[in-house]
Parts: sequence; structure tokens; C-alpha cells
Amino acid sequence: MSGPVSASPFTLSARAQSLKPSATVAVTSRALELRRQGVDVISMSVGEPDFDTPPHIKAAAIQAIESGKTKYTAVNGIPELREAISAKFEWENGLRYAPNAVTVTSGGKQALFNAFFALLNPGDEVLIPAPYWVSYPEMVALTGAVPVPVPTTAESGFQLNPDDLAARITPRTRMIVLNSPGNPTGAVFPPEVLQSIAELAWQRGLTIVSDEMYEHLVYGAQQVSIGTYAPEHTLTINGASKAYAMTGWRIGYAGGPAAVIAAMNAIQSQSTSNASSVSQYAALAALTQHEATARFIEEARRAYQVRRDHIVAGLNALGLTTPTPQGAFYVMADTSRIHPDELEATRRILDEARVAVVPGTDFGAPGQVRLSYALGLETIEEVLRRLGQLLA
Repeated sequence: MSGPVSASPFTLSARAQSLKPSATVAVTSRALELRRQGVDVISMSVGEPDFDTPPHIKAAAIQAIESGKTKYTAVNGIPELREAISAKFEWENGLRYAPNAVTVTSGGKQALFNAFFALLNPGDEVLIPAPYWVSYPEMVALTGAVPVPVPTTAESGFQLNPDDLAARITPRTRMIVLNSPGNPTGAVFPPEVLQSIAELAWQRGLTIVSDEMYEHLVYGAQQVSIGTYAPEHTLTINGASKAYAMTGWRIGYAGGPAAVIAAMNAIQSQSTSNASSVSQYAALAALTQHEATARFIEEARRAYQVRRDHIVAGLNALGLTTPTPQGAFYVMADTSRIHPDELEATRRILDEARVAVVPGTDFGAPGQVRLSYALGLETIEEVLRRLGQLLA
């Protein structure tokens, strides 16, 4: 073609432009750059178990490959897996979702994404306790709905007060998003709080989306599925990533009213289609070989609890106020002693202590950073030593 060069024909959509740049990605990129330069950086930024996927799960995947189970599956997952998920919901959570009220997705994130697009309209308001997982408000905003943070405090251990939820309900409120045990706080909402929230949803006609990805990683608290209190109002999200150390396998799932699940399946059929066939058979082993899976979960849970106790005590001893989480594998530390701005504190921790943490900016947690303790005790001890040097 000849003549003057035209301007680019590609114009980003308003929806794409509305996405906020992630402070987490910026920190990760900086940490990777330092590592490429040969700098010894310890990463406490990734929300990923440091344990390998258990052998019985890997063996099931290998068998699936060797037996030719590498084709498309039903959009909502293989029937055997949906039956196993249905059974898991009943015996572990007290939730009765028939197999046709269960769907399998490419990770828990896709289950949430499908749910929001199936249930929300532009202008709807969604209540999200803060600090929150970074993707909740961004996903909600992509639908045209409006995320409404509901603050919690470090002094309370980031516990949610149902009265604070009720105070933010307007005629446009449609949904409450819950994450217990929570990322990034590790908070576990007690049964009486969940029951109050369920009653609120019942009285006000609200939907509850309950993300229970960390349900097995609980330390001394009682984990309850809110769907047992308000089954008609609740969509339950879970997956294989955290409890079974299967982050890269990308298996999530959801259970809820059959009509909602059908809508989510329709959305998935026009986007990704089915989750990986091989990963589905691996997840099936995780959910049906109960003894081997239970042993792995308990070993990992005990290790996380020891690490939690060590890092919480160490951070508090350094003057970085850190509540003791009841679940998951994260702590939230107040870094105002390093710098009042969490982004600047994060930069100093990375550049001077050579430790990568996540600023609370994207979590709705100013003045705090998130550290993952999915690391060995020796590594945690080294992190505390480096932070001590920085503070000195």
C-alpha cells in the first residue's frame, strides 16, 4: 500500500480502558527483573502452595492421557466429576446441589467471572468486604455493575460486621460477595455472622456469591458454608487450586440454583468451552480418593499453621503489626513503620530487603502489605532477618 501511514485502526474499548493497572503486577515485574540481574529476591507475593501436586492426582492425569481422554468434554465438565463435586458439596459442606446444578470451569476465577456476567446488570451494586481479593471489584466493574467496599479493621482480625453490610444496601444492591477463609486477610467468618448475613440476603432479596477456595486451610476456627443457611440465595464457588496444590491445572467449580448454573454454562460455551479434560480427571481423583487426599491436606495444613505462627510472631516483634489469620496462607502487615504509603513501603522492602510482597493498594487495604507464608520455615526466617535489617 502507498500513501501516508494511517493512524492505528485499533481503539481500545471503554471496558478495557476501565481496568486498573495492577500494583501486584508491577511488583512482580520488578522482582523478576532483579532476579534476572542475579539479585537474590525472596518472593512472598504469590498466592500458591509450595507443595507439589499429590502423586495420586498426578497418576490419574497420566492415566487419562495414556487412555486417550484428551478430547473435548461437555462444556460443564465430565459427568463423573460433576457427580463427585455434588457428593463433595453434600458430605463436606452440607449443600445439596444435583450434578446438573454444578459446573466445572478453568479455575475458580472463571467460575466467578461467569457468575458475575450471568447475574449482574449495569448499575447494579455489589457489596464486597474489604480488604478483598483484587479481582472481585474489577470483574464486577467489567459487567457495568458497581463494586461497593465494606471496610473491616485489623483490630477486629478483619471480621465482617453484618450491620456494616446492611448500612450500605440501597435499592440498587443486588449481590454480596463473601470470601471465607479470605484472601488477603485469612479471616474466617464465624457461623453466627454468616447466619446474620444469610438472613439479611433473605429479607432484602439479595444474591450471595461465596468463594470458599481456602475452606480446608483453617486453623482453630469453624468453617461453614453460608449456603447451608440460605441455599436459594447462594452460589458457592470452589476449586482444586489451593487445597490440592493444583494451581496450574486450572480447575474451578460452582454449585447453585440450576437456572443460574445453566446461564453460566451458556456463557462458558461462548468463551472458553470446557476445562482441560486431563485436569478434570486429575480433579476427579482428588475428590474420590479420599484417604490420600485427606492425608495431603492435613499435612499441608499443619505446615501452614506452624509457618503462620512463626511469621506472625516475627513481624509483630519487628513492630509491623500483624493480626493472626484463621485461615488461608497470607498475613496482612502494617508497614507504616517503613513508610506511610504501602506502595513506597513495598518498593523499599523489595529494593533494600530483597523481599517481594504485595501492597495493600489493590486489596483496598491502605498502609498494609500482604505476605504469603507458603514458604519453608528457613525462608521465612531469612525474610524476618532481612526485614529486621531494613528496620534497623
